[in-house]
Amino acid sequence: MISLRSIFKSYGSLPVLKGISLDIQEKEIICITGESGAGKSTLLHILGTLDKPDSGEVIYSNRNVFNFSAKELSSFRNKEIGFVFQFHQLIPELTALENIMLPMMIAGASKKVCETRAMELLQYLGLESRKSHKSTELSGGEQQRIAIGRALSANPKVILADEPSGNLDSKNARSVHDMFLKLREDFGYTFVIVTHNLELPQIADRQIILSDGQIMDEIKKY
Repeated sequence: MISLRSIFKSYGSLPVLKGISLDIQEKEIICITGESGAGKSTLLHILGTLDKPDSGEVIYSNRNVFNFSAKELSSFRNKEIGFVFQFHQLIPELTALENIMLPMMIAGASKKVCETRAMELLQYLGLESRKSHKSTELSGGEQQRIAIGRALSANPKVILADEPSGNLDSKNARSVHDMFLKLREDFGYTFVIVTHNLELPQIADRQIILSDGQIMDEIKKY
């Protein structure tokens, strides 16, 4: 589904990624782990087309995405990639429903279509009763589930998550981990997750361990 080929990335004179190659299969759950500064978030940002490598290729379904124009790349990212971040990054002025609708609105879908899809996701996530609440009125676990709903709103093919349970207590963290498994089972989503959490790699199909900008080990669970 996704192939990274010899990805190099530096910031100024600091090399961060040093020739990363990785294949990701459809419906896989992959955890990327390693010490702080190993290059995990940089790799995820390049996977998500939020950052561009200095050299190498990022290929989605036989398409080298960095050959796209800026407009094509923005449209591709909006439609085919969902993002979940550690600190939710919900817009505080918007309700739960409106936060989930936002990517679809940006993509140009009608308000009715956006509302219908957002309500379906709220029901699936067990948060229908919180649809009119703003993020400040939600618990940390609820905020992260809304963020997951937002990531799913355009029905992307892959979900990229950066420390998705890093800001949650153990109970809510397990709830998020279980949600990822359920989403893969119910809808076939692919997940690539950066984490320091010790439990999350246990549910993954593969754990990719980075060190100093390189893949040092790969643990397969199948």
